[in-house]
Amino acid sequence: MSTDFSQDFFSLFGLSPSYQVDPMALEAAYHDLQTRVHPDKFAHLPDADKRVSMQWATRINEAYRTLKFPLARAQYLLHLKGVDTAAESNTAMPAAFLMEQMEWREAVAEARTAEDSDELEKLLVRLKHQHAGVIEEIERDLDKSHDYPAAAAAVRRLMFVEKLQHDLLDAIESLES
Repeated sequence: MSTDFSQDFFSLFGLSPSYQVDPMALEAAYHDLQTRVHPDKFAHLPDADKRVSMQWATRINEAYRTLKFPLARAQYLLHLKGVDTAAESNTAMPAAFLMEQMEWREAVAEARTAEDSDELEKLLVRLKHQHAGVIEEIERDLDKSHDYPAAAAAVRRLMFVEKLQHDLLDAIESLES
């Protein structure tokens, strides 16, 4: 393996830089690379070679985690295009989206308080549909129309949706325990 740590994550795995990623190809490339650079294979070599092996293994793990998850992959692609999602500083969202988020949070809180696991499950199904819709929007913006500002806005919305999804799963789990 070369020591070119500057190559992007897609190149590392031999994938084209697009939002749509073949999960099987990503998985196969990940396992192939991990097998080739696993530190155990370099245990008998000098410390410098061991360190390079460890650096590659770390880089491969980071690349895999980034490309595996839709939100991280979108943020990474935008980064490659020179677009900052400004998630920390740009909290401006369409009023309709913010109202919808408030309604979702109220519905989750009410179902949690009522200990209504059926309602929480229904909310989760609805939220998964919304999540899929935002993912489709990001894919369209990144891969088809190349509208990076729109993709960045959709990424910020996806962050909200994923946070809500996490909170909803926590609510369901708390009722099951």
